[in-house]
Amino acid sequence: MIKKICFALLVVAAIQTQAQDTTDQPISNWKKTGNISFLVNQSAFSNWISGGDNTVSGNLGINYDFNYSKENTTWDNKIMLAYGLNNVKGNGTRKTDDTFEFNSLYGKKATGNWSYSFFLNFKTQFTNGYDYSSVPKVKTSAFLAPGYFSFGPGMLWKKSDNFKINLAPITSKITMVSDEFSGSYGIDLGENTRYEFGFNGSLNYKTILMENITMENILNVYANYLDKPQNMDLDYQLNFVMQINKYVSTNLNFHAIVDDNATSKIQFKEVFGLGVNYIF
Repeated sequence: MIKKICFALLVVAAIQTQAQDTTDQPISNWKKTGNISFLVNQSAFSNWISGGDNTVSGNLGINYDFNYSKENTTWDNKIMLAYGLNNVKGNGTRKTDDTFEFNSLYGKKATGNWSYSFFLNFKTQFTNGYDYSSVPKVKTSAFLAPGYFSFGPGMLWKKSDNFKINLAPITSKITMVSDEFSGSYGIDLGENTRYEFGFNGSLNYKTILMENITMENILNVYANYLDKPQNMDLDYQLNFVMQINKYVSTNLNFHAIVDDNATSKIQFKEVFGLGVNYIF
């Protein structure tokens, strides 16, 4: 697990270095922004009549954008990494967050704010996931199990780096799992991959609500033409960063997923905390 996280951090560092090398030139076509956040929560009890369990938790998050623009060409890239652990006395250490996602969007100007586009999205997680409601616990996921890979041409409406909508009506989506999870995530038993063909729509909107407070909305919808197109997949993230100073902030992340191939229930996650937040 540590090796996988270190590898992801090295990827971000390498990309940042490459972008920095470009910015050393007299004229740069690259724009890069990002932040690293580390949230810690802790509670301890001793002879506390009302009761309570000692807990400690931590969440590490990286959100990094590196975008290219020259004349009629744009190329926007985003990496989102997150990992969290929680330790409750009596329950041991459990995972609370685990995300690895890369988005790339290429655009060639057509007219006005519209461009011909091609997008690529890849997402998975770093470590094993478990269902702790079962005794003993049941392993439900792992690195690249599942892994999702989507790509396709489309049309991009882009007002700025902070406000864009991409529509891709001929999208290919590949879901992959290891042998251990064959038969899960919509994949037939005995198989390791599932191919889908459908419509993908994405929206990214980031704005400054007031001084030192930013809000980012990331929405992705997908419909599979080949199987139950009415059951659309939905992935929505809402991120607030309330910056106290250069290094300290309050962060709120809300994440909701609807995917009936993974589960019939709506997946929901919320992370809130005060921590170290470095903007670069």
